[in-house]
Amino acid sequence: MAEEHAIAEIRWFPVREPVSGNRYALVRVKTRSGLTGWGECAQASEQDAGALEKAWTGRPGTLYAAIDASTPLAGALDMAMLDILGKACRAPVYRVLGGPTRHKVRAFTDSAAAPGFHAVAVAVPPPAARNQGKAYQNRVQALVKQLGDGRDFVLDAHGRLTPGDAASVAASLESSHPLWFDEPCSVSNLEVVRKISAETVTPLGFGRGIADPGVFQALLREGLVDVVRPDISVHGISGARRIAVLAEAYYVAIAPHHDGGPVATAAALHLAASVPNFFIQHVPWPQDAADREMRAAIVSAGLETPRDGFLELPQGPGLGIDVNERALEKYHAA
Repeated sequence: MAEEHAIAEIRWFPVREPVSGNRYALVRVKTRSGLTGWGECAQASEQDAGALEKAWTGRPGTLYAAIDASTPLAGALDMAMLDILGKACRAPVYRVLGGPTRHKVRAFTDSAAAPGFHAVAVAVPPPAARNQGKAYQNRVQALVKQLGDGRDFVLDAHGRLTPGDAASVAASLESSHPLWFDEPCSVSNLEVVRKISAETVTPLGFGRGIADPGVFQALLREGLVDVVRPDISVHGISGARRIAVLAEAYYVAIAPHHDGGPVATAAALHLAASVPNFFIQHVPWPQDAADREMRAAIVSAGLETPRDGFLELPQGPGLGIDVNERALEKYHAA
């Protein structure tokens, strides 16, 4: 199989959503046998793509375990190689990886107006100063109350709060039962995270921007994280699965971070169906209809459309998606 499915070509497609300006890049890997695999990463340069093609042309297109994690395209290449492997085996990626561990995937998004989602992320207001106290807590609580009763939510701070503000906000929202408090502060200092963890029972989530799996290991070993959030576009399916294995040993759930395009959404669904400790998957839902039309044009319609809060698993071989290359040219990012 290795020689038959040797890589013949790697091409890079940078795209941009027309209104939000959100950018991501798709990677297409073609083999000598005629199979095509697709992956996605946040951003990369043409030089990175050229170096990747030079390094991998002629090598087996199923050798995902040998990918150098230091390249910006590592996550995308991992997705594409698993897509090829699944197509070669005529099975969905999650079956190749031992799944499915579930038959539908719970999802949340950023907008309470998005149809079909039962859970939503609530972004905390940008802090005007350090240690703002009760007034700031009241502002956050007001945002949560706007969701109404019975709506699950994730409180997202983007790592912008001071330890004092993060701890006080977490404590003030305990009675509202958030799914977790996402990135309350930076993880550059574990003692700071320890302070917040010690002062609240609100679950804490970390992972955005963490490229080194050793940071996840440190957070888990110290008991400072309740939900690990590896970025699917950075770690790929395989890297995120390895982090999920680390987390499972500590009885910690995984909810992968994802703010890219629909190919990464497909990869995240296969990841969810291949690990036992999956919790919930974030799916971007752009506010403008033109951006949503772009996402639907790139990949098969319905992939990112939930029903009663859940997304369906792709059923086709590989990632189970068809990528429209004409749409990639239309939305090309210069």
